[in-house]
Amino acid sequence: MDLRLDGKTALVTGGSRGIGKAIAKAFVESGAEVMISSRKAETCEETANEIDCIWEAGHAGRPDDAERVVNACIERLGGVDILVNNAGTGPYNGPTIDVDLGRWNKTFEVNLTGPLIFSQLCWNGYMKEHGGNIINISSVGGFGTHPHIGVYDISKAALIHLTKQLGAELGPKVRVNALCPGLVKTDLSRFLWEGDKGDEVAQMYPLKRLGEVEDLAAAACWLAADSGQWITGQAIVLDGGGMVKFNE
Repeated sequence: MDLRLDGKTALVTGGSRGIGKAIAKAFVESGAEVMISSRKAETCEETANEIDCIWEAGHAGRPDDAERVVNACIERLGGVDILVNNAGTGPYNGPTIDVDLGRWNKTFEVNLTGPLIFSQLCWNGYMKEHGGNIINISSVGGFGTHPHIGVYDISKAALIHLTKQLGAELGPKVRVNALCPGLVKTDLSRFLWEGDKGDEVAQMYPLKRLGEVEDLAAAACWLAADSGQWITGQAIVLDGGGMVKFNE
């Protein structure tokens, strides 16, 4: 099974830290040429120097920024064979019925509209002619409900359906899949795992640990390489067995 990405080019949104950084690093180590993007130029530059890739700062939910980032990737790397829509946000924590429209819109701007825009730009700018691979980072939250992060989970459920829709539309040239992690130790999810909370959640998982960013990076490499060449439109769960645990 060949997990190498030699000769491939990749663009990773939200690539300056967390899951995005781990995926970008794994892609580089697998032989791909990689561009990362996130809002803050200084963070992008620091990460790019660390993992040996290039960068272009931009807000994932703004069409003008997305167009500039994709065009820069195609110009500087010669194409974009792999797109990882990883950038995400969760500005609201509370009952969905009480969410204000501003934070609702921001959640969907980044978590759903952003992946659509980046996918459209990569499709029209390169993948329609050359083929490619799109990986969306969703969440197991997209399959259920939650008392505090329902708005975030709704956006991720929509991203799963967008993945299926684009998988049906863009074949055979482009494969589109989603990775759906359980609780992974990142800054975005810190409030869910910091202190004793993380240990409590880990004990609920059959594998008795929380996710690490490297777990997602390994799965992304598997999907991006030839090993995933007959997979499209799928939402692949990585959650330590959380979705199959016994109900006690």
